[in-house]
Amino acid sequence: MTIRYPNGKRFETSPKSRKLPKKTNEITYSNRGMTLEEDINTTNEWYLETGKAVIHKKPTPVQIVKVDYPKRSAAVIKEAYFKQASTTDYNGVYKGRYIDFEAKETKNKTSFPLKNFHDHQVKHMKEVLIQQGICFILLRFSTTDEVYLLDATHLIQFYEQMADSRKSIRKSDVERYGHLIKIGYHPRIDYLPIVDEVYFS
Repeated sequence: MTIRYPNGKRFETSPKSRKLPKKTNEITYSNRGMTLEEDINTTNEWYLETGKAVIHKKPTPVQIVKVDYPKRSAAVIKEAYFKQASTTDYNGVYKGRYIDFEAKETKNKTSFPLKNFHDHQVKHMKEVLIQQGICFILLRFSTTDEVYLLDATHLIQFYEQMADSRKSIRKSDVERYGHLIKIGYHPRIDYLPIVDEVYFS
């Protein structure tokens, strides 16, 4: 079978040419971020299919500058720029309320680095809270596969204290102010029961 990459380069694959990856005892975290995103995406799809909520990943606005057409049926983007800084990862509607959240993860076992967040994201969270929207972050500690829901007000407080104190949130503080989400199979990260407990009880 022949596959063409967007740049036109051919990639040949066949049962004979397919090589199995070498076995290694090394742990890799290169795809952990994508795994978290996939887990949340499949969870949101399940929420949509079962009529529980309408929550989607926000598209990243991109300005395409240059496109090549090597063939009539193919277009290759050669140059593009982000139109604006992204805000948070997900938003939607649940029980008549606007819901907005960011998802992050770390390999650190005892803390969550605040450098993972940016000024424009924190500003956006503040704006959502002013409008009485539900706003939080989902934090995953990769080594233990623990996911916590932390209300945005706590993140904002830690973030604004960063210049004068710690550059990270202690895991003990995440455990104190956050809520551990039960990891399951279907849905994988069932965070709505925690949303019910925090925002609707």
